[in-house]
Amino acid sequence: MRMILQIISWTSCAATLLAPVLFLTGHLSLDRVKLWLAVTTIIWFGVTSLWMGRKQGCLAPAKP
Repeated sequence: MRMILQIISWTSCAATLLAPVLFLTGHLSLDRVKLWLAVTTIIWFGVTSLWMGRKQGCLAPAKP
């Protein structure tokens, strides 16, 4: 499960970086880039919070 979450997290991070590049090359409009950035950022924050800072195989909150 953790590996799947990491793949989704890194994919959304890459998509966040790809949107401005596509805009600069003329493949996306500014409105489309804004939507793309908003959606991928929300996905990244949502998914990354489920796996980062936790032990392997554990999705429960980490104890200090």
